[in-house]
Amino acid sequence: MFGTVAIIKPKAGQEQAIVDKLNQWWDGRRKEIKGAVSTTIHRNGAELIVAVTFDNEANYKANAEDPAQDKWYQELRALMDADPRWMDGEVLACKHA
Repeated sequence: MFGTVAIIKPKAGQEQAIVDKLNQWWDGRRKEIKGAVSTTIHRNGAELIVAVTFDNEANYKANAEDPAQDKWYQELRALMDADPRWMDGEVLACKHA
């Protein structure tokens, strides 16, 4: 498995809009791509921590390189104070209830 963790700093008053946009990705865009396994959204003070897991690196990169993904991301980015901090890597474990 492969994925990313992003540290996001929402603009003032935009935290819920970011959560909604991320949920929109899972409920909509995920159905148009291959390999999305899970996503979580955490709050740590004024930051959001988002983790997304794909079944493999190829599907992760195919999504990242898709122009439709970039369009969605630009809409998400408009809700942030700065670019997120990204940490991509191999997912060693991903458990679900």
